[in-house]
Order: sequence, then C-alpha cells, then structure tokens
Amino acid sequence: MTKFADLNLNPKVLKAIEEAGYESPTPIQEGAIPAALEGRDVLGIAQTGTGKTASFTLPMITRLARGRARARMPRSLVLCPTRELAAQVAENFDTYAKHVKLTKALLIGGVSFKEQDAAIDRGVDVLIATPGRLLDHFERGKLLLTGIEIMVVDEADRMLDMGFIPDIERIFSLTPFTRQTLFFSATMAPEIERITNTFLSAPERVEIARQATTSENIEQAVVLFKASRKDREATEKRRVLRALIDQEGESVQNAVIFCNRKMDVDIVAKSLKKYGYDAAPIHGDLDQSQRTKTLDGFRDGALKILVASDVAARGLDVPSVSHVFNFDVPGHAEDYVHRIGRTGRAGRDGKAITICSTRDEKLLEAVESLVQKEITRLENPVKVEPRKPRKTAADTDAPKEEKRTRSRKTADKPEKKTEEKVEAAANTNTSTQTEQKPQRGRGGKGRNDRRDDKVVVGMGDHLPSFIALSFAERRAG
Repeated sequence: MTKFADLNLNPKVLKAIEEAGYESPTPIQEGAIPAALEGRDVLGIAQTGTGKTASFTLPMITRLARGRARARMPRSLVLCPTRELAAQVAENFDTYAKHVKLTKALLIGGVSFKEQDAAIDRGVDVLIATPGRLLDHFERGKLLLTGIEIMVVDEADRMLDMGFIPDIERIFSLTPFTRQTLFFSATMAPEIERITNTFLSAPERVEIARQATTSENIEQAVVLFKASRKDREATEKRRVLRALIDQEGESVQNAVIFCNRKMDVDIVAKSLKKYGYDAAPIHGDLDQSQRTKTLDGFRDGALKILVASDVAARGLDVPSVSHVFNFDVPGHAEDYVHRIGRTGRAGRDGKAITICSTRDEKLLEAVESLVQKEITRLENPVKVEPRKPRKTAADTDAPKEEKRTRSRKTADKPEKKTEEKVEAAANTNTSTQTEQKPQRGRGGKGRNDRRDDKVVVGMGDHLPSFIALSFAERRAG
C-alpha cells in the first residue's frame, strides 16, 4: 500500500499530514500528486468525498515552500465556485501548511474589500478566490496575475452550472502561458472538455470512478409523493419529510436537507423548527457572517439539521454526515451526485432519501439514467387521503332542484306580463288606456322608463286632436 512518504512531499508537509491523522493517500491523491510535483498539468475526475482538495494543496505547498511572493502578485491561484468551498480550501491550506511559512488570502463576496486589499498588498503565496470577487479586485487595479505559477480550478462542473465559464476563460487569459494548471471536476460535460483542451497542455488524466457515479457505501431511496390537492402539496410534502426523519429515528445523527429554491429553504427550516427539530437554513441570500456561523455550528455538532440550497452542495466537508434528504429532485441530474456526496464520506456509510412529486418524475428518470441504477422505492410514510370528487347536478337533493325550477318560472313572469300589456294596448284606444306619470328629464324619459320591461304605448296626453280624429275614423271605416 502506498504511503504519503512515498510521494516525495516536503517533510514539513508530511509532518502536518501525520498530525492530521492521515496515513495513506486516496486513489485520486495517489494519481495526481506525483504528476503535480513534476510540474505537469493535471486533469482530475473523481466523485465528491474522494480527497480532491488534498490532491492539489499538498503538491502546491511543497512546490511553493521555496520562494517569496511580491506585493499584489500572488504566486498561485485557486478558483472555487462558492464561498463555502473557498473557505474549506483555505482551511485545508492552514492544516497542511502549518509548518511551512506560506501566506494566503481569501477573496470571497460578503467580506470587506479593505481587509482583502491589505492582505494582497502584503503579498501572498496562495490566493483562494471565487471568480467574481477576483475580477472585482483586478478591475480595481489592486491585483496582478502575471506572477501566477500554479493555477487550480476546483469543481469545474459546478462552475459550468453557475455560469462562471466566461469568467474562467478571462482569468486564464490574464495568467502567464507558462503556468501549471490543475483542473478538477466530478463530471466531464462537453463544455468542460472544450476548456481543458484549450487551456491545459498535455495533462495527466487521473480518472478514479465512472463519470457521475455515486459512492457504493451510500444507501439511496426515493419516496414517490402525490398530493391530495394541488393547493396542499407543499404542506403535505413537508409532512412527509418530517415523517421520514422520524422513521429513521436515532440513526439520524445529523442531516442535510436540499431544496431547489431559496424560498423553500427558509420555509422548510422554519417548519422544522416549529415542530421541534433542530434546524437552520443556509443559502446564497444570507449574510456571509450568518452562513459561516450556521456552517460552524453544523460542523461542531451544535446544529443537527442543515437546510440548504445547492450553494452548499460543494462547500460542505463534514465527514460524519449520516443522512441527506432531497426535499426536491434536483433540476440538473449532476447535482444529485454532489448532494448525496455530502454523506458516506471518508469510507463511512450514509443514506440519501429523495422525495419525488408527480411533476418531478422525469427529473428522477434523468438522475437514474446518469447514475446508471434504479433507486429503491420506499412507501410513503404518510397516508394521503384521496381528493373527494365534486358534487354534480345529479348528486344534489330534489328540493334544491325544485327551488331553482320555481326561480326560473318566476323569472319568466315579467316577460309574459309585458307581452300581455302590448297586446292589450293594441286593442284599446290610446287616448284612454294609459295613465302615465309626467315625463321628466332629457328627451322626455324618466329614470324608470329605461327599464327593458317598460313599453311606451301611444303618444301621451299631448296628442293633437286632428291626429286622434283621423285615427278613430280609420278604425270605424
């Protein structure tokens, strides 16, 4: 079995590894570290939880141990898609470089520019950043990338999902052509393949597992969920989630619950707290200090359940996560691999349970196609009552029908009365048959005369006598 001592690492780095409790490298570390130490480009493809971070931090520390950084010109650059992952990488450097005099700076959003500018001005050996904040510093004239010796792109497929590829290409163009590039990803989409072909020079390809595979020590299951009514779907789905947590019982030491939308993250966390569960939310809209506090509480065991969006899917490294619950089936099948990769880490067993509503069944099919296995179906722990059919006219009682019939008959009476008036008016003398109220208003019409059931008969009391006489003569004739 290969030992870290066999990989030609710096003795001070080996001492830090030993103090951290590690003895043997993982397959991705065993394949990537020797090539990186030789100065070659590396393309590493491995599922989450396999030790990719140490695959580039250990050789970087060894190579950077000699030399000194200049102000505003970092010697190495590590790009990460999220703040949490960048902070996690920074912690790894602190662990492995504690016996080596290297300086580092962390450039992420939600932190004061002033503090980051001060760190860059002093000169840093290792610069860890998210693409957006890095370009912000560059455009402000606070940073030069012409001194980069080693460049690392971590979780490249996540960069693609978050739309960072144009930024990555621009950053590549700002670094020297002679740099060494270490490129790591869990999956290899066509766009990622294009970038590696463009910016990597004859890389050492280290592929540990089949693309988009999940760890064999993670037990996977799915609950097919159908709401009794559409307007009750969210409420009933949260009830199913609580029932699944209760069903797992004491085996749930801690858990991560993933939702597709930030709004649902807050709602689910609030609902769990209402029912007595120790839960807290984390997503991109929260303040960075709050996100850090929540993650620290989860790592320390002070918080049992973390409700998260995919922003935390790549930046959370807690080896002892026992369960992952997918409140929603992820919109991208690749995200399923990264979500459940939060459990079953470092050789431990884990369990991942997904709730799939009727409208998400196609997304579930895409996940199963990607991981090339059928996920075990579980019975819904909550019995949802079927929706009662609406009453039809045939189901209503007879009295109500009769009442409606009488109403229709009553509604017909005014029209019949109007017809009788018209007929009577045609057979009587217009000079004596009507007694009309004085007409008011414009055009001789009162307010009530505008109703549809009023019929004006004759010409009123002001009929000229010669017209009346002529009309009577015609009737007599």
